[in-house]
Amino acid sequence: MLFSDKIGKILKNSLPAPFTIAVILTFLTILIAFFISTDSYNSKNFFEILSFWEKGLWDNSLMVFALQMMLMLVLGHSLALSEPVSNIISNITIYCNNTANAAAIVTFTTLLVAFFNWGLGLIFGAIFARKVGEHATKNNIPLNYPLVGAAGYSGLMIWHGGISGSAPIKIAEKNHFLAEKIGTISQAETIFSAMNMTISISLLLILPIFMFFLAKKTKSELVNIIEIEKVKKLKISGAEKIDHSNFIAYIFGGIIIIYCYYKAILIPDKITLNFITPNFINLSLLGLCILLHKNFFQFIRSVDSAIKGASGILIQFPLYFGIMGIMKDTGMIELMSDFFTSISNENTFPIYTFFSAGLVNIFIPSGGGQWAIQGPIIVEAAMKLGVSIPKSVMSLAYGDQLTNMLQPFWALPLLGITGLKAKEILPYTLLLMLLGGVIFIGGLLIF
Repeated sequence: MLFSDKIGKILKNSLPAPFTIAVILTFLTILIAFFISTDSYNSKNFFEILSFWEKGLWDNSLMVFALQMMLMLVLGHSLALSEPVSNIISNITIYCNNTANAAAIVTFTTLLVAFFNWGLGLIFGAIFARKVGEHATKNNIPLNYPLVGAAGYSGLMIWHGGISGSAPIKIAEKNHFLAEKIGTISQAETIFSAMNMTISISLLLILPIFMFFLAKKTKSELVNIIEIEKVKKLKISGAEKIDHSNFIAYIFGGIIIIYCYYKAILIPDKITLNFITPNFINLSLLGLCILLHKNFFQFIRSVDSAIKGASGILIQFPLYFGIMGIMKDTGMIELMSDFFTSISNENTFPIYTFFSAGLVNIFIPSGGGQWAIQGPIIVEAAMKLGVSIPKSVMSLAYGDQLTNMLQPFWALPLLGITGLKAKEILPYTLLLMLLGGVIFIGGLLIF
């Protein structure tokens, strides 16, 4: 616990709240714009720089992107709260009869779910860890609960290389904000490439085994996790019956799922993954949520609970878009890409991108926000060096998801559900980060 307390104290003293970090970065970018700019931009007028900031702040395509990411988190969270998913978690929990088994099972299932959807994986892991704690309390099983909590957070190590990863799904969409430079890039070249599938499978196999043996080396003790009280059934009458109607929900949710199947399988005249876009993922999640919650009342109640977790995206993304607007219109993006080009070559650029993305993620704890700022720089530099754009994008994704194990911003929902503190899970997530770094670097060097 001494190591845990020390790490928690260091992070508490060195990192303010994520929104504060976004504001500080905004001030810093404005200041830098006075001293660093391309020859084509010579004005140092403060209000002109603010006009660039405002232009980026309300950029239409980026605001659409922010809403897409919010919906992905909220709908994924809603799906995790549905009764069928909750029952699946409860059925798996019976095999978590000690810390080692629990850590391995929670890690594997959380990674697997997060690969398909990051919002679902985040909440799935949190609820699973909580259920394991409740199971241990009920059956007097000694447990290292913080270690299990860290296992429930492990999905943030794989999400950006998964189907809902912000950068790869965005560049697969028509008219994304970098489309004029790189066009659309299918997920077959990014998420489902040989490199990413090898790295993702390695994470799925190695991390649970690591957590199993790590648990063997740690001390377990009896825990007292109170079972969350289930919501009582309400008396309904009149028009409320429509809200609680299973039939109407099944019809509406079923139509959405059938349409998604039609769009993905029946429309394309050849096998392609171009249909996987943020809009398609969110539409699929909407249909599944309505079907699994069985009625609109249960669905809306789950959304009310889930939407709190999206507040960071809502208020922080526009600030990052404003930073991007300043960097773009003052020529800072071009200058930074020139710097990366000068110190890199075709072989080292993906590694530099990986480390820089990991560093940036500490200050911008959002894959979408980070892509908005760092994406244009990486694309510009990669084009100058002749480096593969898909590999460069995935390098950013790996760096971003790696330092999620250090930056506890996205752990807030998990901490709220499990009742744990950041300083309790950080020692274990840091070890996951070190191991993940080896896997990511190895994959970038081999492919």
